[in-house]
This record gives sequence, structure tokens and C-alpha cells, in this order.
Amino acid sequence: MRTGQISVQSENIFPIIKKFLYTDQEIFIRELVSNAVDATKKIQTLNRIGEASGNLGELKVEVKIDDKKKTLTISDYGVGMTEEEIEKYITQLAFSGATEFVEKWKDKDPEQMIGHFGLGFYSAFMVAKEVTIISKSFKKDAEVVKWNCDGTTSYSMDKAKRKRRGTDIILHLTDEDSETYLSQWKIKELLRKYCRFLPIPIEFEGETINNPDPLWKKKPSELNTEDYTKFFEELYPMQEAPLFHIHINTDFPFNLNGVLYFPKINQALDNRKDRVQLYSNQVFVTEDVKDVLPEFLVLLQGVVDSPDIPLNVSRSALQSDSNVKKITAHISKKVSDKLQEIFKADREEYQNKWEYLDLIVKYGMLSDEKFADRMKDYCLVKTTEEKLYTIEEWINHCKTNQTDKNDETIILYTTDIKAQHMSIKAAQNAGYEVVVLEGPLDVHFAGFAEGKFEKVKFKGVDSAPINQLIEKDETIESVLSKEQQEELEKVVKSLVNEASFDIKIESLPPQQDFISIHKNEWERRMEEYAKMGQSMPFGDLGMNKKTLVVNSNSEVASNTLNKAAEEQSNYIQHFLDIALLEKGLLAGNDLERFIQKVKNSIN
Repeated sequence: MRTGQISVQSENIFPIIKKFLYTDQEIFIRELVSNAVDATKKIQTLNRIGEASGNLGELKVEVKIDDKKKTLTISDYGVGMTEEEIEKYITQLAFSGATEFVEKWKDKDPEQMIGHFGLGFYSAFMVAKEVTIISKSFKKDAEVVKWNCDGTTSYSMDKAKRKRRGTDIILHLTDEDSETYLSQWKIKELLRKYCRFLPIPIEFEGETINNPDPLWKKKPSELNTEDYTKFFEELYPMQEAPLFHIHINTDFPFNLNGVLYFPKINQALDNRKDRVQLYSNQVFVTEDVKDVLPEFLVLLQGVVDSPDIPLNVSRSALQSDSNVKKITAHISKKVSDKLQEIFKADREEYQNKWEYLDLIVKYGMLSDEKFADRMKDYCLVKTTEEKLYTIEEWINHCKTNQTDKNDETIILYTTDIKAQHMSIKAAQNAGYEVVVLEGPLDVHFAGFAEGKFEKVKFKGVDSAPINQLIEKDETIESVLSKEQQEELEKVVKSLVNEASFDIKIESLPPQQDFISIHKNEWERRMEEYAKMGQSMPFGDLGMNKKTLVVNSNSEVASNTLNKAAEEQSNYIQHFLDIALLEKGLLAGNDLERFIQKVKNSIN
């Protein structure tokens, strides 16, 4: 037996490992099992090229727990290591010094640090007070070697016994961690999370817990719909079946495989836990794929696997990496191609799925210009009559009746069918049609669409009196004199909080409401920006103010002016209450007063 010192330029690297990696200590299982898989794949390769002869036997990785000894063991039957190889690959860490290591990596994510500078094996010390390696090389006449380290820079090397070629990594667990990592349930959970698709069988407690040949590694031509459905159920047990899938299988100019599923997403910016999983050569990396997938596709589910994604670099480097940018663009195009394919092959099927596709498509068009260009002819709008049109179809459909004096086609929309029922009804009575924009991104999308289609403008159906929604070249004279209008305005202002309402006396058709309340289009859009947490270009500017319009041509206006002062106030208050009630703005004492007044009138 001989002893030695691990070759680092620091007194002790293990506290460094624990300090900076402790929060993600469970990654150790991924690193050690991945190393075992690599050793197994290497013996397969050497056997194939004739450098390792003989029967390889059953090739698998075994994970075992010994409650009495408080050990966790990862065993493989791969290439094994000689004494010299252990000396080279285990005791000589491949970096200039622990001090430089700390300075470089102290601000990085723990997951990015693992795998650098030979730290994959040393991640074992995040949970073990002592680590033992027993290894027998495939090389002829190689002796079995035992290496042991207690978490300091000192180690021992001795002879040992092992029948088969391969390596055992034995973790002697600390008291504080033994309860966690001696739990069969916990180890099984970690193996399923990090190792469920590794290419060599992983056996734990007599059960193979992984799928070495996952669906995304196969050719699409070899698979059918049932295969994709079963794989989805394997990834996301007990979840509702997805709408459809996209199989990505690319080996040039980069290597990328995967299967993406379109789940049934409702009209909410989803915060699900079960997202797309990122793998590198079948090794699980993360579910946080926002720097690899286009932002709008993080709402999807499935798997992306690529060895060309530089996982062990800073996030900023990942975002600027040219390969990652190409992969992101490729995935975006594959999604748009699939959506176009469904639309062209079976439009009815596409429309049946639209309520779930709506958010993803619009999110994509808002965040990815190229995706927007590819999808603008396949993005649908729904009318209040539950009919679906492409945007171009809808523009052509309503152009005749809904073109204003500036030759702009006005697309009227509702954000809440029930709340805006009266405004929708008024628009329909005027011969107009209304589309439904009730999703979290829809008002933003309206502004975006105005830039994509010439001479098109979106307007909320309740953003102005009906004759002003689609302005024509016509002037309506007021039946009231200027003095009468000023008198009417004075009475209204005495009843209204001017901090909440911008009051306007307008000459409207006499059949329109005497008092109506509106949220103009610009204010509505600014309010939506605020809801999404975005800064507004010009600050607040009283965006919560609504416009209160008084129709000077209504018969009520003339009747009001013919009444005594006190009667005028009561008369106008009645119509003001009705307008507020219609918009859901009558509350508290005002609502109680109005209800009591109605009851009294009935009695």
C-alpha cells in the first residue's frame, strides 16, 4: 500500500466543492452514473475495433445501497482503470489551482461547474465523507486497484479483489446525508430524473429504471402515433394527451434530436413544472431551456438532445453561441412548418385545435420576427359568432362595412364578451362585426398586427360611441347652442369626479345613449403594458381615466335643460348611474342608492 497527495495548488479542494456546489448536491448521482456509462460505452468501442477481446458479458450499471455500512455504490463493467490511470485521472486535477478555480466560478451556477477540470468524480464528496474506488482494467494481467480518500488531499492506493473488469465507486455517507441518500425512494427518484434515458441499462435494487433507447434517437419513419403517445405518457404520467408532436432529427450543420409536444394550453401564461427537458447525449441537464428554445416554445413539452450545446459555460456565452442561435432558429422553423402542414392538410382540424394553439402562435409572432413572417397567414381570429378566419380573410371580409374615412379597415374587438355585451350589440345593430381578443397577449398582438398588415387598425368595441368607432366623412350638428352645451357640461361635472373621467359633450346621432363611458384605445393598450409589467413610453399619464361622453343631441339632453336646477342633477344622475352600471363601475353607496331608487319606483 502506498499513499500520496492529490495534485492541487490549494490546501484542500473539498471544502471549495461543498461550498459552491452544495445547493445542487444531488447532481453527484448524474456525474457518477454518467462516468460509469462512459466507461461501459468505451469497452464496447474497444471490443468493436478489436482492442478489447473476449466476451464482454452483461453490460449495465448497478446502483446499490448498504444500510448497515451506510454506503452507496455505483458499479460498472466497463474499461476499468490501472493504478497509473487512477493516478492520472483521479489524483491530478486538470486545472492550475483551486484559488483560480474559485475566482472564476464563484458567481456561476453550480450545475455549470460540475464537469469542469475533472470535477465530475469529485462531486461525490458533496455527499460523502469518504470515497473508495475499486477498479480492474480490461488490460491483460492488470491488477485490481483500491483507491481511498477521506475528503482531505491525502489518499491511499492498495491492491484489492474484484472478479470482473470494471469499477466500483463506493460513497461512505456522512451522518447528515445518510438518511437522504440511503433512502431507496430518493435514489430511485434521482436516477429517474437524471439517468432515465442513459444508453446503458441502469439497475437499482434489481430493477432497470431507465430506457436506454429513447424514442427521439429513432428515425421518424420507424415510429407511429401510438409510439409518440406512449413516450409522452412515459415523460408526463397522468397528463392529458397532447395535440400533436414534432420530431426533430438533424445531424447537419449541427447535431440535434428531440420530440416536442403541443399540450392543451389555456389562455394563461403558463407556469407549469413539466416543461421541455434538455439532454446532452441522453444525459439530463435541465428543464430550464429558455436560452436554447425560442422563448415562446418553453410552453411546450418534450425532449431536446444535442451534444453541440455548450452546457458548461456562462448564460451570456450560451446566449451568444452561434450553434445555439442556429438550433433555436431551426426549432422555430420546424414548429411553423408543422403548423402550416396541419393547416394545409386539414383546416378543420387546425381550427379545432386553435383555442390551444392561439397563445403559442401569437407569443411566437410577438417574439420572433421570422416566425411571424411564416405564420401571419396561419394565425386565426375568432368572431363573437364563433367563426374563425385568418387575419387576411377577416380584413377582406369586413373591409366593405368597416373602412373609415382614411381608407383604414377597422377591426373591432372585444376583450370580454359578457362585460361588453351592450357595446357588441350596438356594433352589430350598426352592421359591424366583432372579433374576440381575450387572451393575455391579444391587445399587444393587435398593435403588432397593425404593423404587419397595411391600412388596418384594431379598436376596442367599447372604446368610443358607436358612430365614432369607424369615422366617416360626415358632420353631425348639435341641436343645442354653445351656451346650452356649457350649461349641460357644468351640471355633469358637478356630479362626477373629474380625476376619474374626462368629460366630453359630443354631437352624436339622437338615438345613441345620452351618457356613455369608454376606455379609449391608447389608454387600453397602455393599461395592458402595465399588466404585463412593461414600462410605458410616456409614464402613467392618467391611464386609469375613462372618457364620459354626453350626447347633446339626445332627447334627454333637451329635457334636462328644461328642468329646475335640482331636478337637472337628479335626472342626469339617473342616466349616469345606468352608464356606470353598464361598465361595472357602480359600487358601494352609489350602487345601494341606485338599487333603492329602483325598488322605490316599483313600489
